[in-house]
Amino acid sequence: MADNRRRKKRRKKKKSRKIVLFVFEILLLAILLVAAYFIGMVNRVKYENMSETEAGINDDLSKDTLESLEGYTNIAVFGLDNRSANNYQEGNSDVVMIASIDNKTKNVKLVSVYRDTFLSVGGGTYFKCNNAYARGGAKQAVQMLNSNLDLDIKEYVCVDWAAVVEVIDDLGGLDLNITQGEMNQINKYKKDVDGVTGKNTPNVTQYGLVHLDGTQATTYARIRKLSGDDFKRASRQRIVLQAMLEKAKKANPATLVKICNSVVDDISTTLSLDQMVSLAKDVTKYKINSTTGFPTDLTTKNMPRCGDTVIPADLVTNVKKLHEYMFDDAAYTPSQTVQAISETIVNTTGITADSAKINTSDYNETVGATGTDEIQKGSETTGGTNVQ
Repeated sequence: MADNRRRKKRRKKKKSRKIVLFVFEILLLAILLVAAYFIGMVNRVKYENMSETEAGINDDLSKDTLESLEGYTNIAVFGLDNRSANNYQEGNSDVVMIASIDNKTKNVKLVSVYRDTFLSVGGGTYFKCNNAYARGGAKQAVQMLNSNLDLDIKEYVCVDWAAVVEVIDDLGGLDLNITQGEMNQINKYKKDVDGVTGKNTPNVTQYGLVHLDGTQATTYARIRKLSGDDFKRASRQRIVLQAMLEKAKKANPATLVKICNSVVDDISTTLSLDQMVSLAKDVTKYKINSTTGFPTDLTTKNMPRCGDTVIPADLVTNVKKLHEYMFDDAAYTPSQTVQAISETIVNTTGITADSAKINTSDYNETVGATGTDEIQKGSETTGGTNVQ
């Protein structure tokens, strides 16, 4: 265990010089940085310090796992569903993503952790994983990811609906390919986002390839009440994210300054000013080359206090597949911590590795897609759970 701690300290020193700016690509913080660097606003960003102990990295990671993680930087991204703007102390995390960056190739894999996944959320409690944020903010949400998935996340970025709406509007909106069902859902639920931002957003009147403003695109990313439920919702979130990145890379300096003024107050992150400035020059080197959802082997079950819940079948199986996907580590063995969590989930839910019943493979890869009909063919039918 002492050797593990020493290796972690050495790894931390190395990674502190390698913390990539991909997080800023994800939420357009690279754009904010460029503008803020010149107009002196970066001190308005809410910075949080998080120690390795606070990050909840498992102490029983094997030597091989530590070596596998060595070449990657893993960063958590949280989008908050707190029905209020600029509030990062409470609320469930509507979006839970992990960006895994290969420090050598600069290739990025983006993983959506389904927010309703039944996991340990801290303090011996098992619940939907998005509840970890409500229980202890971003630090507990990071702890949840590290302890359940054998990761070493020490950096995070948080945004809320208002920040995403403002960035998309300042970029001039997004061109997305939506279905008729998605159009109807945008028009039905845009009032929820308007309630946070104070805007009065018009209806979307066409489907197919359409131009959406910030509220419409953010509402699109929240749709659950269509085929695919939360699995397809996570795909929509990545599609919006990718469209934002492409639009941002073409933005002019005046647009960058406008974005900075709009949302620099609406971001909470562990990344320091020194880290941002030293890595700004590398932002164009990073490329999203693959995306997926977690867990991959799963079923759903109505759980006491939780309601409809995503159950990994089982956690050990899924974490093995996750490490192979993220780090090309086919020989990974889960820690005793993950094995114990997995066993508790099996005993609590009755769901084993043989219980996987839902195939989400059609929703996982979104790179290059501008809409959900490009990742899965088939008619859109209503059903499932409402947007929450």
